[in-house]
Amino acid sequence: MLATRFWQGDGVTLEGWESGDSDATPIVLLHGVSRRRQTFAPLLPWLVPRHAVRAYDHRGHGGSGRHARYRVADYAADCLGVLPPSEKAVLYGHSLGALVALVTAARAPDRVAGIVLEDPPGPSFLATVGSGPYAALFSLYREHASSALAVADLARVLAAAPLPGAPGMPATTFGATRDPAAVRFAASCLKCLDPATMTPLLAGEWLDGLEWGTILGAVSCPVLLLRADPARGGMLPDGDATAMRAAIPDLTTIDLPGVGHNAVAQQPDIPPRFVIPFLESLSIGGPIAKA
Repeated sequence: MLATRFWQGDGVTLEGWESGDSDATPIVLLHGVSRRRQTFAPLLPWLVPRHAVRAYDHRGHGGSGRHARYRVADYAADCLGVLPPSEKAVLYGHSLGALVALVTAARAPDRVAGIVLEDPPGPSFLATVGSGPYAALFSLYREHASSALAVADLARVLAAAPLPGAPGMPATTFGATRDPAAVRFAASCLKCLDPATMTPLLAGEWLDGLEWGTILGAVSCPVLLLRADPARGGMLPDGDATAMRAAIPDLTTIDLPGVGHNAVAQQPDIPPRFVIPFLESLSIGGPIAKA
């Protein structure tokens, strides 16, 4: 059973869910940019029986408050306010959420038992995002964020929006890259998104205030990396993946050839095949419940 809960982030109120099993290991779910906590609904049947789940909307997203700052460092400062004060938690992050998980684990190693990274954007990807294939997508999100249109009407607008094709591929549309239900969900997320969330991302400023090598070197907990295929829109290029493997001592990498950035949405068997075995392994070798 999930109950609505509010946490205090770094100068902003965060809205989310919490399950009621206080004896289970906490897991905090961190969604990607432009999304909201409901994106994790397909994971909940796997997680709720095993964990005390916390899932919240990032600042500027969903039901959480808006703010003037939208860098990864700011989102990570909010996450510290959601972590349980006296127990170690597991962090599961997709895209932006994966970066937040890394920074949080580096800043508060005594409060994090392990992290799952679903296709984190690498620094070399982010350095050129404003001029790369994703620029049109994120600009589309900024254009329609906080739209006054009904969800169905906005979904129709999004579905028809043109997008450049991947390298070597013809131009396409938003609706041709995902199914109609996913388009509708994206529209529902955009209606409660602050357009300003896209500005530092498109400007290449998401990682401002962070030293990437230092962050990776400070992550001491076990990490599961689910790496999407860069040829299919994955955001972790080879060089960034190599740097991550070299810097994080306890890193398990699962490469997903042919799978795009929203890996779990495209491959529903990822949770039982990879995520649950990794989470179950964290209790071996020492307690993880108390910080």
